[in-house]
Amino acid sequence: MSSPLKQIVTDTKLPAQADVIVIGGGIVGSCSAYYLARRGLKVALVEKGRIGAEQSSRNWGWCRQQNRDARELPISIHSLALWDAFAAEIGKSVGFSRCGLLYLSNDQLELDGWAKWRDFAIGEGVVTNMLSSDEATAHGKATGRRWLGGVCSPSDGTADPSIAVPVIAIGVQKFGSTVHQNCAARGLELSAGSVSGVITEHGVIKARSVVMAGGAWASSFLHQQKLRFPQASVRSSILAMAPCKELPDTLHTSEISFTRRGDGGHTVAISGKACVDLTPQQIRFGTSFLPMFLKRWRALSPGRFEGFLQGHESLKRWRLDRPTPMEKNRILNPKIDTRQIKETLRRARNLFPGLAEIPMTSSWASYIDSTPDGVPAIGATDIPGLFIAAGFSGHGFGIGPGAGHLVADILTGTKPVVDPRPYDPARLKQGAWGKVADF
Repeated sequence: MSSPLKQIVTDTKLPAQADVIVIGGGIVGSCSAYYLARRGLKVALVEKGRIGAEQSSRNWGWCRQQNRDARELPISIHSLALWDAFAAEIGKSVGFSRCGLLYLSNDQLELDGWAKWRDFAIGEGVVTNMLSSDEATAHGKATGRRWLGGVCSPSDGTADPSIAVPVIAIGVQKFGSTVHQNCAARGLELSAGSVSGVITEHGVIKARSVVMAGGAWASSFLHQQKLRFPQASVRSSILAMAPCKELPDTLHTSEISFTRRGDGGHTVAISGKACVDLTPQQIRFGTSFLPMFLKRWRALSPGRFEGFLQGHESLKRWRLDRPTPMEKNRILNPKIDTRQIKETLRRARNLFPGLAEIPMTSSWASYIDSTPDGVPAIGATDIPGLFIAAGFSGHGFGIGPGAGHLVADILTGTKPVVDPRPYDPARLKQGAWGKVADF
């Protein structure tokens, strides 16, 4: 089953030429195109399927600073300000609200970790409120439990994954650029070793700058250009429940997490829980991802061959005059892990007994792509004119606006809104045993 998603009308005629071509119509690609278009550049945003149809509409919708890895906190802070501005700039809501994010725990070690992060965040200007046992219990009264403590990040919030990316794509059009759905980018056109255009299924668009923001497809696309981008994906399954007024807007515990959606119901998930599907790409980059998998093995389950069937992690080289794997599977819509869905529902009703009579309305799965250190790659590649913005490790929705702004800064030679060095793709050539992000 697919997650809810707003449909939009986009451009059918390809431009012969553009200043920049952005490949991938998820949150990162759409935001990159948006901020480039706002600077007066002619951008062509090409998407093999529908705008926002993969992980960008299948996530929780959290836009947070709380518990971010230090390398991602600056871009998280900046992203919240950009989320605030979209409605006024575009004239349509992206469903963003600074509703605050609530975390509850009965684990003193976990609480100590949150307090340590709070102390670090004070120096970055981020407000995080630690909750006493009485305060946490009051915040979580619908659970009927007594809590040891918690944390509330009042300036954090959520946006609506079902509408946010399509609205941002409308903004790309508003500022004079074009958006093309059902238009797969098959490969690059090069002149003297530099980018000169993109070959799509509907023809060639000439451009000297290209941004690869293809999410879980990025590594296989770059492999066609003989570029090595270590990337692996895990398959996450989450569900939605009908409205229940007693539940808070947001809540995270070690057992289960809730987010109120635009229709009043809740998205429900187990944080970090996912299946690792065997694919050629998983095998190729297995050594690179070993530190991450060792750190998170308790939350990961072995998958089967769903990843092979989806085709997004293929190592085959495809011809540019024939349909590619992206055209054969325009939208990644993998099978849900029924065991995970049953366990998610069980935990939700165990934490909130009032949910016993509240029905599950839908469930879906998605692939969450990651880099070996859990921090995205944003910057130039070894091919002049080709840039990458991928590997967001489940954080792309929340920090997508800041990432898109940084992409626009890099391509236009503007002073970067945040230090780009932590995201430099070149770091991924240095091996697998660096620091894995804490989140």
